[in-house]
Amino acid sequence: MKILVINAGSSSLKYQLYDMRDESVLAKGLVERIGMDSSILTHKPTNKNEMTEVSEILEHTTAIRKVLNALTDKEHGVIGSIDEIDAVGHRVVHGGESFKESAVVTEEAKKEIRRLFDLAPLHNPPSMMGIKAAEVNMPNVPQVVVFDTAFHQTMPEKAYMYAIPRVLYNKYKVRRYGAHGTSHDFVSKEAAKFLGRPLEELKIITCHIGNGASITAVKGGVSVDTSMGMTPLEGLMMGTRSGDLDPAIVPYVMNKEELTVNEVNSMLNKHSGLLAISGVSSDMREITDGMEKGDPNSKLAFDMYTYRVRKYIGSYAAAMNGVDVIVFTAGVGENSVVLRQKVLEELTYLGVEIDESLNAIRSGEPRRISTEQSKVAVLVVPTNEELVIARDTFRLVQ
Repeated sequence: MKILVINAGSSSLKYQLYDMRDESVLAKGLVERIGMDSSILTHKPTNKNEMTEVSEILEHTTAIRKVLNALTDKEHGVIGSIDEIDAVGHRVVHGGESFKESAVVTEEAKKEIRRLFDLAPLHNPPSMMGIKAAEVNMPNVPQVVVFDTAFHQTMPEKAYMYAIPRVLYNKYKVRRYGAHGTSHDFVSKEAAKFLGRPLEELKIITCHIGNGASITAVKGGVSVDTSMGMTPLEGLMMGTRSGDLDPAIVPYVMNKEELTVNEVNSMLNKHSGLLAISGVSSDMREITDGMEKGDPNSKLAFDMYTYRVRKYIGSYAAAMNGVDVIVFTAGVGENSVVLRQKVLEELTYLGVEIDESLNAIRSGEPRRISTEQSKVAVLVVPTNEELVIARDTFRLVQ
């Protein structure tokens, strides 16, 4: 079975084509600048030359048609016909309380995803455009939706409820939903596999640290708490997001600066975090470079960032009454040696002992970076959210 995995954004579309016999990636790529006359398709077939095409792509239906053309291209393609694609899996950020697991796309499912637009206005509408575009181009191919929030639907009420009037939950489902669920699910299972221990017996803290970042407490294989909230704004300080802050700041700043709701929302989501504190960049690599060159603002941004990661790890160790494994994943978590070092060196009270030589190794494979004597195993596990989507799609369409 061959499965096409699609992650649609408002002006972009990422894709990977899997052969589920061995879970190999036949091709992957990206369509950028959708809606413009100079859109870019970058197609990377396995064991073949990369292809780049610049053309006018005004909407997602055309984008997927271009992707299918690339996949079946005589020189750069990896399949003879689109009929070889057995199913399509879509990443959808928000499933609310309606979707506790992945689901086959039906009219009812699409209706429910649209109803949830208000909870993820930047993410769910583009996902729906991707679903519709795939239906137009492959009308008889089954489709599956895989939700970032589904893994966290196991959280107990004490963890997901906010201490605000309950009527807001009853009427509008205002609660913590979390995100990056496919990643937290994948790396927690991979960690147990790597250690050769039953997942059901482990207390794991998974740290998905990228431009967007979240931490999850995984107890016995299920999510019991997570740092992101009703939206991806809550929790850790991120590349451009503020993370946790006093909610009274919002009306205070709105009044002082005469900001609209949209303006303050943009400030907190797009102009805060590492970017705001460093004044340099939202990219941890540039922050680290600035810090090493003596820039005090870069150092402050780095220190604030790692301090908050460490606080969440400590709080989740308390919430689970202990921790067996800490996992770092995603772009920053997998690649920043200095960030992992800074976070871990002050977790000795948990029994964490980092092996600096192991931490310095760069590898695309799961690896241990703690000493053999460490009471907590610390791992770096590369995430693979696309593979999770492919697996769920395969399972549901079989």
